[in-house]
Amino acid sequence: MAQRGEDDLILDDPPLAEDGGRPDDRVDDERHDEDNRLKPEFVRRVREALEDEADDELYDLVEPLHPADVADLVELFDADERSDFAAAVPDLVTSEVVAELNDHVREDMMEALPAGAVAAIVEQLETDDAVQLIEDLDADDQRAILAEVEPEDRIAIESALSYPEETAGRLMNRDFVAVPEHLTVGDLIDMLRDDTGHWGDLSNDFWEVFVVDHKHHPVGTCQLSWILRTPRTIALSDVMKRDQTLIPVTMDQEELGNMFQKYGLISAAVVDDSGRLVGQMTVDDVVHIISEEAGEDVLLLSGAGDGDINEPIREAYSSRVRWLIANLGTAVVASAIIAFFGAAIEQLVALAVLMPIVASIGGNAGTQTMAVAVRAIATNQLTRANTRKILWREMRVAMLNGATVAVLIGIAVGLLFTPMLGAVIAVAMVVNIVIAGLAGVLVPVIFERLDQDPAVASSVFVTMITDSMGFFAFLGLAVASGLVSAG
Repeated sequence: MAQRGEDDLILDDPPLAEDGGRPDDRVDDERHDEDNRLKPEFVRRVREALEDEADDELYDLVEPLHPADVADLVELFDADERSDFAAAVPDLVTSEVVAELNDHVREDMMEALPAGAVAAIVEQLETDDAVQLIEDLDADDQRAILAEVEPEDRIAIESALSYPEETAGRLMNRDFVAVPEHLTVGDLIDMLRDDTGHWGDLSNDFWEVFVVDHKHHPVGTCQLSWILRTPRTIALSDVMKRDQTLIPVTMDQEELGNMFQKYGLISAAVVDDSGRLVGQMTVDDVVHIISEEAGEDVLLLSGAGDGDINEPIREAYSSRVRWLIANLGTAVVASAIIAFFGAAIEQLVALAVLMPIVASIGGNAGTQTMAVAVRAIATNQLTRANTRKILWREMRVAMLNGATVAVLIGIAVGLLFTPMLGAVIAVAMVVNIVIAGLAGVLVPVIFERLDQDPAVASSVFVTMITDSMGFFAFLGLAVASGLVSAG
């Protein structure tokens, strides 16, 4: 504790809570559980207040919550309850709350609110958040909302919407600080502190200043820490960092996330086709992108579409059923192989008992390899330059796994049935696991070479290959070994 005179600033640390944190950091036991999630009892009280139209009680319950918690609360409501909630306590449905909402929930709420109310929220948001708010709405709804927005904000939003979805142009923040390179550090500090509006509306949140030439092309950057620690007389051109990572407006968000992760960026300039500075990307937006892309790839591998519990039933059905139908078609291939060896199976029932084991282990091995390959492609670790190296690595892993599993299953089957059948299933297991490793790498790579998302349909084709080749290898070896005859 530092204490000075009566008129001086008194600096005093707030007392620690019982758990060692600050009082403001403690979880509110009345509203949150130990995992910082809203308690069912609290949600029930809010819902009852909403149903009883007790707006004052509802306001008192919700007002202390953080905007992210209010968004979680809204997502727990049914569609009609969300509209009633927004109408009952409109002051609490702030732009911060809307920005935290799930995409599907936000879209439903925006469609339920009048255009003027949505426009008021849009004007409080950064351009990238405003675009995210209205980009999925119908064209008529978008026009109605934009008509209510201030011209300057409307132009910025329309400009962002002109870029393809999931590109830097759509996602970038248009609020940044750019200065000419002839300034000194002192000039820059005076400009940043100027409140007369001479320099226009400067951004309030930024980590670095972009230095541009007369054509507004970025030529360097200055971190705020450099500016604060450098004498006023030093020219910006002498202190700025000239090497910088520039983001084209057309760059896909997945590549954008990889670039931030690879180079450890905090922010980066976004440039148009002519090289002019038009926006910036910051790490807080990119963290969201990385999380979104990771979850998206996992869901695409399973064919589950968005995988969002708030996704409309019709959309969830449409996204999932097409892959189930495709899987049905690939399963016919495996069934045809079984039918081809039908006579052999009739001679030795043990073949029918053991076939699923070969296919199942092969399928799991293929899924493991495929998951590794898809992630490596997404993070630019698997490229044209090292495809053969990665393929050979996964083949060696597959051979080791196959040999280990083959020994175990071969001994077990040899003891339960016959040594010859144990040898057959052991060899079939090695063959299928090696093929699974091969397919797990090649199928995603082929999709990527065809400019298709490797996570979309890889699992369907890898499963088909491992099932089909597992049955064929096991039954074919049984016939070739003389355990059964082909006809």
